Amino acid sequence: MRLTPSELLDRLRQQGIAAETHEHPAVFTVAESRPLKQAIPGAHSKNLFLKDRKGRLFLVLAQHETEIDLKRLHETIGASGRLSFGSAELLREVLGVEPGSVTPFSVVHDRAGRVTVIIDETLVGADRVNFHPLVNTMTTGLSPADLLAFLRSTGHEPVIRKLPAPAKVCTTDAALPFS
Repeated sequence: MRLTPSELLDRLRQQGIAAETHEHPAVFTVAESRPLKQAIPGAHSKNLFLKDRKGRLFLVLAQHETEIDLKRLHETIGASGRLSFGSAELLREVLGVEPGSVTPFSVVHDRAGRVTVIIDETLVGADRVNFHPLVNTMTTGLSPADLLAFLRSTGHEPVIRKLPAPAKVCTTDAALPFS
C-alpha cells in the first residue's frame, strides 16, 4: 500500500514530528526549484536514487547545491563498483514515487529494506531540512533529528558521511617551480 502525501503528513504528526508543508507548482530539477527554495526557510536537498553493480540500492541525500563526485561516491558509501541511477521503473517499484519526487520520506514504502539511506554530513548539520512529501508539488520542512527519527521508524538506519566532491582542475598556464 502506497501512502498519499496527506497520509505521510499524518504519520509524521502521529510520531510527534513537527513539520511545515508548503504547496507549490511541480518542480523536476534543482535549477527549477531555486525560486521556490528562496521562499522556504532551511536547507534544501538533492536526492539521488542509485544502484551499484551488484544491484544494491542507495538513496543519497545532500544539500541541493552540493557537487558530488559520482565516480568516487561508491568508495565513500561502500557500494560495489561505480554507481548508476536507478530506473524510473525501479524507483516506482521500490520507493513508490515518480522521477522528480525522490525523497527520504519514500523509504516508508521500502518495507523489504532494499535501500540504504546515505546522508551528507552537511545536511544533518542544518537547522531545518526540506524534502518533497512523496510528490513534487509540495515541500515539507523538519529538523534533521526528526528526519533521522522518521527514517529509523521505517527500519532504515541512515548512514551519515562526508560525500566526495569532484576534484578541482588546475587551469593556470603558469609554470610550476621544481625543487
